[in-house]
Amino acid sequence: MSDMDVLAAMGIAGFGKKPKQRQLDPNRFEKNKRGDTGALASSSAAEQKEHNASSHADSSMPPQLKSDEAESDTDDVGPPLPPAQGKDQGVEEEPEFGASDDDADDLQFPISHELILKDHTKVVSALAMDPSGARVVSGSHDYDCKLWDFGGMDWRCKPFKTWEPAGSYYIHDAKFSNDGQQFLVISGTTQAKLYDRDGEELATYIKGDPYIRDMKNTSGHVAELTACAWHPKDPQTFITSSVDSTIRIWDVENKRKQKTVIVVKSKERGARTKVNACGYSPDGSLIGGACMDGALHMWQTKSNFVRPNMTIEGAHAKGTETGSLVFSVDGQTVLTRGGDDTVKLWDLRSFKKPLVVRSGLATLYPHTNAIFSPDNRYVVTGAGATTKGGRGHLLFMKKDTLETVKDLEVESTPVKVYWHSKINQILTGLSNGQICVLYSPDMSVNGAKLPLNKGPPRKATIEDMSDAVAAPTIITPHALPMFRDSEVGRSTKRKREKERMDPRKSHRPELPVTGPGRGGRVGASATQHVVQNLVRDTTRDEDPREALLKLAATADENPVWTAAWRANQPKPVFAPVEGDDESEEKK
Repeated sequence: MSDMDVLAAMGIAGFGKKPKQRQLDPNRFEKNKRGDTGALASSSAAEQKEHNASSHADSSMPPQLKSDEAESDTDDVGPPLPPAQGKDQGVEEEPEFGASDDDADDLQFPISHELILKDHTKVVSALAMDPSGARVVSGSHDYDCKLWDFGGMDWRCKPFKTWEPAGSYYIHDAKFSNDGQQFLVISGTTQAKLYDRDGEELATYIKGDPYIRDMKNTSGHVAELTACAWHPKDPQTFITSSVDSTIRIWDVENKRKQKTVIVVKSKERGARTKVNACGYSPDGSLIGGACMDGALHMWQTKSNFVRPNMTIEGAHAKGTETGSLVFSVDGQTVLTRGGDDTVKLWDLRSFKKPLVVRSGLATLYPHTNAIFSPDNRYVVTGAGATTKGGRGHLLFMKKDTLETVKDLEVESTPVKVYWHSKINQILTGLSNGQICVLYSPDMSVNGAKLPLNKGPPRKATIEDMSDAVAAPTIITPHALPMFRDSEVGRSTKRKREKERMDPRKSHRPELPVTGPGRGGRVGASATQHVVQNLVRDTTRDEDPREALLKLAATADENPVWTAAWRANQPKPVFAPVEGDDESEEKK
């Protein structure tokens, strides 16, 4: 007898059997594939061949291998396995990169597919991701902040929390801490706010006294905030920049006062300027600030911050707002995105003039930023639409020359760009309120792939759908209970007689209390009425004239005040009234 027969006889033949895996659609990512014209539509031949080879391999793959592949997709641990290609399947093996440099460049950018997150109604002005790439915080000019979680997101792609951090103030910046447990939100107010990763407010940092002229003596900012940055090594330290011409270093635990104040002095009249952008170097040794007067300053964190260690006057055009200031991974170069339609690259070792300048990039929003790619070889930024309602451009440029390698058309003007190195996906905040997540099924990990890896949604029932979405229910007139009481007929008389017998329904309403002891109810205490009857004031009930005439005889016989004058006081003699006598004589 074989082992399987023995197990079947014991009744445990199915013990340890692998459960049936839910089959995922191998083409689930195809509906999100980008189909733009121009530079994007001309995808590389190597990529197309690789896709054809992988689809051919999927069709010729055994069912067991397909289920294993589906299981690996649901787990999503690490990047997906490469498609099974071999000589035995009759498919030629493709090289990892194409023969030309352009093909290699196309393969390096995860831009083949996109996921649109629609919930904001105005331009997305702040965008950040936590270090693990699981959550996204976004801020907009619609005054809202939203938290998105890729793991908990379904096919509708909606945020799990929305709130207004500062009422009717724009959101200028948002940054996750390096440990991913908390994030900062910078709005148009004078106070920065700290939240945990679930969106619960932890602290609101103090605002300064606006009547103090010396900015070093105020406990907080006295004007609108513009940007913030976390210390790369210390998760308890961050900096904020403001229109009050200061950059302040804060301790997370102390919300009553900042640690240090960096007062930015300008050569303009009044020696003040607006600090539009700030940032830390990767090792935390430098703090950079870009100002409205066009200057670019660098301070060493070990200094006393009295004056900057490095300064370039006129780095960008005077009176324009610099959108971002980013240090490279090696800490040797700085990338700035100016409001004068330029992107400039600076070398800190020779901090006098820019290494490379790229101009002609339309800047429609002052918060437009530029970033380095994770491998530090490319620069990514957005260029505004040339016409109202037109399509914007997301530009991928070589770091050394700032020449455009890839020009990606998006639905509207891109404002904020964020390239996450761990999941290898690019988030772009657009001016129409959408967040475009660019990814590649082969190169990207998790992130925007998670909602699609959950498979198709189950069929919605009437209970799941709202009244607005569900089919309307047709109700005949007078079928509801609220209309049945108005029916006329024999049942109404019987019902009325039955209610007459009910003691609760036929009970007479209570009359209002008008005096003490009315209707068996006491309206006030018994003692109160006894006292009122004992000491009763009857002055109101008497005629004042009669009351005075009662005392007239007593006053004449025994006067109290004029008794001393009775002896010598003459008696009044009144003249007779003539009218009375004449009337008597006539009679």
